[in-house]
Amino acid sequence: MCLALPMQVIRMEGTTALCEGRNGVERMDTMLTGPLEAGQWVLCFLGAVREVIDAERAAQVEDALVALEAILHGDGSNEALIQAGFADLIDREPQLPAFLRPAAN
Repeated sequence: MCLALPMQVIRMEGTTALCEGRNGVERMDTMLTGPLEAGQWVLCFLGAVREVIDAERAAQVEDALVALEAILHGDGSNEALIQAGFADLIDREPQLPAFLRPAAN
């Protein structure tokens, strides 16, 4: 399983962005997204920015990561942690990403 981590851009340095996230400050390759601005939120995986996201989405991903970490450590009720960490997924049908949806006729 692959997990992208939310990070916030501090500044651009050529084709890399200095970003801050749950593991501290790291340099991330921006060849997939192009130049970014300070303050933007991004999802990063294996040293590269994979997607530009908004602050709300960054918070949702962080909530899910916190819940997973707590479940792994046995910190509380799994049901409560799932409800808190995955609130955006509760009581809704899963949605395919736009690029996987059938073309409209």
